[in-house]
Formats: sequence, C-alpha cells, structure tokens
Amino acid sequence: MKKNLLMILMLFIIIGCQPSSSQKKEKVIKEKPVVNIQGKTLQTCVDTPKGYTRKKVKNNTFESFLRNYKLKKYGEPVLLYDGTKKSNQNAHIAVFKLPIENEDLQQCADSVIRIYAEYFYKTKQYSKISFQFVDGFKADYQKWLNGYRIKMNGNSFQWVKTKQYDTSYQSFQKYLRIVFAYASTLSLKEESKKIDKSKIQVGDIFIKAGSPGHVVMIVDMCQNKDNKKAYLLAQGYMPAQEFHLLKNNLHESDPWYYEDEITNSFDTPEYTFSKDDLRHLKYND
Repeated sequence: MKKNLLMILMLFIIIGCQPSSSQKKEKVIKEKPVVNIQGKTLQTCVDTPKGYTRKKVKNNTFESFLRNYKLKKYGEPVLLYDGTKKSNQNAHIAVFKLPIENEDLQQCADSVIRIYAEYFYKTKQYSKISFQFVDGFKADYQKWLNGYRIKMNGNSFQWVKTKQYDTSYQSFQKYLRIVFAYASTLSLKEESKKIDKSKIQVGDIFIKAGSPGHVVMIVDMCQNKDNKKAYLLAQGYMPAQEFHLLKNNLHESDPWYYEDEITNSFDTPEYTFSKDDLRHLKYND
C-alpha cells in the first residue's frame, strides 16, 4: 500500500513538472524579428510587424522602386558627402545606395528630390523631372536634356541654349547639382499640399520649412485588418549625407512608425515633427 502511494505521489510530481500545452506553444512560437540583417533591399531588410501586411503594388511604380531599392550591407555607417562618417550613427536601421555627390549640397530636401528624380530618370518619365527653386524658378529637366542651361541674369534665372541633346547620366547629375544648389525645404513645401493622415501614401513627407528646416519621407507603408497603418521613414540631413532609413525612438528594434504614434508632436531620432507637418508632393500625383 505504501509502495503504491509512493508511486502515485511521484507520478503527480512528474506531471506537475511538465509544461502545459499552452506553455509548450509559447516556447515553440517565437516572434519573428522585424529587421532581417541579411536583407539587401528595403522590403527584404524590414518585414512587416505581426498582424500587418504591405499592399501589393505594380512593377515600375514609385512604391515598387522604393521597396526594391538596394541597401548597403546591414551595419554600414552613414557617410557624409566627403566619405567621412556622420557623427551620429545611432539614428538609422539601414542606408540606401542612393548616389551622393562629393559636395555639401545633397541635404534633406535634396535627398527627397533625388529619390524622385532617380525614379523618373530610370523609368524615362523625363517630363516629370521638374523641381522648383526657392525663388519660384522651374528647373525642367526636359529643357536641360535639349541643351538648355540655367544661367543667373541679375537676380533671376534664365534658360540659355549652350549644349546638344543629351540624356546621359553624367548630364543628369549636373542638372541635379544645380537643383540642389537652389532648392530647399522652403521650395519643397511650396511644391506640396497639406493632407490628413487618412490620405497618407508612400512618397509623402513630414516637413518643417525654414533655414534650416527638415524633411523626412515615407518610403513604405503597411496596415492591419483594422486599417491601422504603419510607416517607414527615411532622411538625408546636414551636412550632406547618405539617404538612410530611420529608427523609431519608441522601439529601436522595430523601425515602423505606427499611426497612433503620429500625434500632435512625435520624435524621429534627430528631429521633432507634428501631424500637421504631413504633406503630399505634387511629384507623386
């Protein structure tokens, strides 16, 4: 009898030490990390958070262009225009392989202009490559490729025919250099319109215009079954530096900015914006 009781007691102890089925499940199921350090593009480097999905987009669209844009190897630093490291290396998740010239010109607004210009150039939508200077002058790339160049005449700009027709990338780079020299957050804001976050789309910006001002760009977006959205933000900055994907201060291992986090005032790693700074660029129409 005592032997049987002892066996029963031992059986209870053994059973008590075993995890329940729910405990077993918790051990097996691990949260998938949002950032994949092996990813080589925006889409493969940053997964959607649990419960969220990216919408399907067509090939050759701006959204597709951004999602498939090549990134530097994970962990690579953000470099300045002269090849030196940016002083703050704690603001980014990844660095875009977006070209940058070796002059202190391609700053925050210029980086937004460049990513749009590179897309339109790649897809041969030359008529859409047109950017405004601070004084309102329109720098149309179609004029440029037809051999016209921008000259200063007194206090204003004018087009002067000096070259032959040229769609080469080298000529395109020279065009962008002129744009970067005379565009800024002030002109970028003039080429945009204020929108509500319910209308937000990839390519929109949060911008505070000024000298200096700042701008960050929405480079990807996803949503859950309740239609709540989350966004990825990227920036260039001062001094001129590589375009990079930002961390979110609220959860460093997850770079998505969730819709409910975009309040009257919200922080990016190096700047503070508000929901009223959200604007839609006309380039994205």
